[in-house]
Amino acid sequence: MPELPEVETTRRGIEPHVLNQPVRKVIVRQPQLRWPIPAALKRELPGRTFTAVLRRAKYLLLQAGDNHLLLHLGMSGRLRVLDADTPAGKHDHLDIILNSGQALRLNDPRRFGAALWLSGNPDEHSLFAHLGPEPLSEGFTGKTLFQSSRKRKLAVKNFIMDASVVVGVGNIYASEALHRSGIHPARAAGRISYARYEQLAGNIKRVLADSITQGGTTLRDFVGADGGTGYYQLALSVYGKNGQPCPRCGPPHLIRMAVIGQRSSFFCPHCQH
Repeated sequence: MPELPEVETTRRGIEPHVLNQPVRKVIVRQPQLRWPIPAALKRELPGRTFTAVLRRAKYLLLQAGDNHLLLHLGMSGRLRVLDADTPAGKHDHLDIILNSGQALRLNDPRRFGAALWLSGNPDEHSLFAHLGPEPLSEGFTGKTLFQSSRKRKLAVKNFIMDASVVVGVGNIYASEALHRSGIHPARAAGRISYARYEQLAGNIKRVLADSITQGGTTLRDFVGADGGTGYYQLALSVYGKNGQPCPRCGPPHLIRMAVIGQRSSFFCPHCQH
């Protein structure tokens, strides 16, 4: 599933091509995605211009007047910018044809993605109303983590993956940030000190920023807007490294894998506690 860095990489990839571009036509080949593509999108978007290309959590928001086109990549979706006359493939469900002669094309083999047409303030939409702060924003700090964690017994890895606490910290990035911080992923969230949360918040920011800079983490399906794949997986310290030496401790201390909250978690039992 594309995570926050992959979605932000996609946002930055499509922005130069769609920003300030009028929409000429909308082609819907398959309206049945995670939620049905609203008929109003095809009727109301043509003739409008995209004035901002935004991201909230793992959602893309393309502003067009008082409305926003919301796009979500689901489990395996991707967005590409290509010539509008490029033949559509089997899983190319939506084209936004621009006056430039290019098209923004949504490909989604599993159809778990979304394309919605929002009116009004998107922050008030039910998808966004209960989301926590953006991890790269000034509103996300060790203090916010510490305050939210008090008396909570769930594992800290699950805690930082809770979108009501902070958005966009997926399984890979949670494992990496916890390793950098020396915190065991199964430790109770309420038993971690303020100082350690300050360190963890900083490492979440660094891990995500590094991944965005390097183009995102490609696992199986994700392909960037330009057709290229991300390569942050080459810099991962613990994720997927079960049985390999800890990059901090070295041999004989090996990375272990455990299932926490039904997700594979990777950690060093020697330096993470």
